[in-house]
Amino acid sequence: MDDLLLLVHRIPYPPNKGDKIRSYHLLKHLAQHYRVHLATFVDDDDDWQHVPRVQALCASSHFARLNPRLARVRSLGALLANRSLSLDYYRDAGLARWVAATVRDKAIKRVLVFSSPMAQYAGVPGARCVVDFCDVDSDKWRQYADKKAWPMSALYAHEARQLLRYERKVAAASDAALFVSRPEAELFKQLAPEVAAKTGFFNNGVDTEYFSPDPATPTPFRAGEQALVFCGAMDYWPNIDAVTWFAREIFPAIRARHPQALFAIVGARPAPEVLQLAALPGVLVTGTVPDVRPYVAHAAVCVAPLRIARGIQNKVLEAMSMGRTVVVTPQALEGIEALPGRDLLLAEDGEAVGARVCAALASPDAAMGRAARDLVERLYGWSSNLAPVVSLLEQGTPERKTWNQA
Repeated sequence: MDDLLLLVHRIPYPPNKGDKIRSYHLLKHLAQHYRVHLATFVDDDDDWQHVPRVQALCASSHFARLNPRLARVRSLGALLANRSLSLDYYRDAGLARWVAATVRDKAIKRVLVFSSPMAQYAGVPGARCVVDFCDVDSDKWRQYADKKAWPMSALYAHEARQLLRYERKVAAASDAALFVSRPEAELFKQLAPEVAAKTGFFNNGVDTEYFSPDPATPTPFRAGEQALVFCGAMDYWPNIDAVTWFAREIFPAIRARHPQALFAIVGARPAPEVLQLAALPGVLVTGTVPDVRPYVAHAAVCVAPLRIARGIQNKVLEAMSMGRTVVVTPQALEGIEALPGRDLLLAEDGEAVGARVCAALASPDAAMGRAARDLVERLYGWSSNLAPVVSLLEQGTPERKTWNQA
């Protein structure tokens, strides 16, 4: 087996949020083909317990401690230097030294970068390099700027501009620039037309054995409750925005028609504004749970009322894999090859979200759940979706450029 350097911005385990689901399965797949040398950050103290599990998949590894609060403060220096805050956020001298030593000692000829800020460590002369941007992160910051008031809007607009500049530079210096879905790749081609020829995507997958329909699972809900379930990391602003909008502006009308309706917000680290929603009638905020599957398995409807989104929503695919009826907004559907009305329910605005949920509660459609499960089994297997990554890594090795300047 050949050696490969894998650079990931967050420890790829446990697979409990979008980027970690993708990076974990990517690591597992690469470990079947290469001796993987992993450099990554740990930004949650709870994740240190998972280091041995990740190490077992690697030939060598380096885990750099990252304090999110200190990193945010440190990254503000990028404002004065007119560069991306994200690069300074993930800048670490110890990780850089480890990468340099590994590249020298192992004569690295293949590099996989996961998330654009990690490209600052990837200037390996003569190596074949593939970058998995996942999402067009610069556009996420642009959306934030559009939604937030000054001064945060100005900060986010700065990051959108500077990060896009860096994303274009990274893509130009790479051998392949990959994204999580066709729409993300097409968006980047519009923003960076000079690299359109090397821009592509590979879809996320679902562990269909783990996320499978299992009606025998004990229910976490009380008898008679009609649970509307949202799953996600509840310190992530697009998720915070989604559940706040649904709980305050959509759910009251649903509950008026279906008094047994319960809106269950399932996910770790709920922000203060999410915790406040628990005071509303019929709203449950669980915080961290050992397993989200019982909540999804016994959901009358799974909801994904996202107004801000980038890439594929794993929460939607996992609910579909478990055979649930899912109500999504267009933002939550982006990149998922599902047919509205057959595989899930699409709602363009808040009023339509409420109407779709009420219709699903009044007339449950088991056929839709079966269609959703079938779609996931056909299109979203990890092994087949990851195969192109190895093919790209095995192609030629043109000269590298340097990416470590914003």
